[in-house]
Amino acid sequence: MTFSAQIKNYQWDDIRLSIYSKNDNDVRRALAKSRLDLEDFKALISPAAEPFLEQMAQKSQQLTLQRFGKTQQFYIPLYLSNMCSNICTYCGFSMHNKIRRTTLDMQQIEEECVAIKKMGFDHILLVTGESERKVGLEYFKQALPVIKKYFSHITIEVQPLEQAEYEVLIGYGVDSVLVYQETYHSVTYAQHHLKGKKSNFNYRLDTHDRLGKAGIHKMGLGCLIGLEEWRTDCFYVAAHLNYLEKKYWQSRYTISFPRLRPCEGGMEIKSEMNDKQLVQLICAYRLFNPEVELSLSTRESEVFRNNVLPLGITTLSAGSSTQPGGYSQQSEKALEQFEISDDRSPAEMAELVKAQGYEVVWKDWDHSLTGK
Repeated sequence: MTFSAQIKNYQWDDIRLSIYSKNDNDVRRALAKSRLDLEDFKALISPAAEPFLEQMAQKSQQLTLQRFGKTQQFYIPLYLSNMCSNICTYCGFSMHNKIRRTTLDMQQIEEECVAIKKMGFDHILLVTGESERKVGLEYFKQALPVIKKYFSHITIEVQPLEQAEYEVLIGYGVDSVLVYQETYHSVTYAQHHLKGKKSNFNYRLDTHDRLGKAGIHKMGLGCLIGLEEWRTDCFYVAAHLNYLEKKYWQSRYTISFPRLRPCEGGMEIKSEMNDKQLVQLICAYRLFNPEVELSLSTRESEVFRNNVLPLGITTLSAGSSTQPGGYSQQSEKALEQFEISDDRSPAEMAELVKAQGYEVVWKDWDHSLTGK
C-alpha cells in the first residue's frame, strides 16, 4: 500500500469539520500528553488552540532543546534551471509565464559552488523547474560530481522521479529529497496544475514511497500554504508523515512551511494564514513529532524568523537567491521563482543565531557516521 491508497481513509470535509469542532478540553488533553496522535494534532491546529499558544510555544521550545540542543542548521538553495514543462497557477517558473529561461552549464555550476562555498555552507539544496528533457537524470549525473567536490551534503528539490532513478542519484551523492504535494485536496490540486506531469496527483503523492524504497537518507514534505484551507491541508501533511515514519523508519524527515509569495503570474491566496497561526502550526508539529526537523526559509520576514527561531525550528536558509546564477552572476530579477522576504547575508544570520545562544551548523550530517 502507498499513501495514495492510505489517503482514502481521510475524507477532506470530515477532517475539516473535525478540526473546527475541537474545544478547550481537547486542547488541554493534547497538551497534557507525552505522545500525541492525529486527533491531538487536530486540536492543536484548531481555532480552539489559539488561546493556548504560549503554552504550546513553551512546550515546543522544551522538546526542541531536548532533541536538537541549541543548534540551527544552515542551508542555501542553488537554482540550476528555471525550465519547466508544467503549467501551475502559483509558480513563477510555470511554462505559461513569459520569462527568460536558462539552465546552468557545468562551468556555471562550478562558479556558483565556489561563490556559495565562500559563504561557509557545506549543505546545499539543488532546485530546478520540472523539465525532464532539459534537467532530467542525465543532467543530474553530470552536475552532481561537480557539486560534490564542494559540499558534503546535497539535497534536491526537482521533479518526482522513479525509484530506480532515485537509486542512481543516491549513488551520485544525493542525501535528501524534498517533494511538496502543494495541496492534498485532489480537486483543488487539479485546478492549479493544468498541464504537464505534475498534473498527476497520485504520482506525486506516491513519490515519498518511491524514495523510501530507494533508501534515501532523508525526505522532506509539506503543502503550499494558501492553495487550500490551511488547517486541513496541514493535517494531511501530519498524516503523511505518520504513515512514512512507520513504513520507512530508516529515513529521517523534515517539514517546511512555504506560504504563497508574490511571483510572476501571481494568483489570489485562498486561505490566508497570519504570523500567529504559523507559530501555532510550527508548535503543533513539534508537539506531535519531537523528532522531525522543521525548516523555515527566506520566504518569511526578518522579524518573524528572528522571533520564531527558538520555538521549534531546526533548519534555516540564508542568503538565498531563487534564480539560476544568482550567486556568481548578476542575474536578471525576471529569472526568479518567487520573491524572498529575508535578504540578510549568511554572515548576518549566523551572528543573529549566535546572539540568541545557538550554534550554527553549516552541514547536515557526515557520511562517516554511517560508514558509507
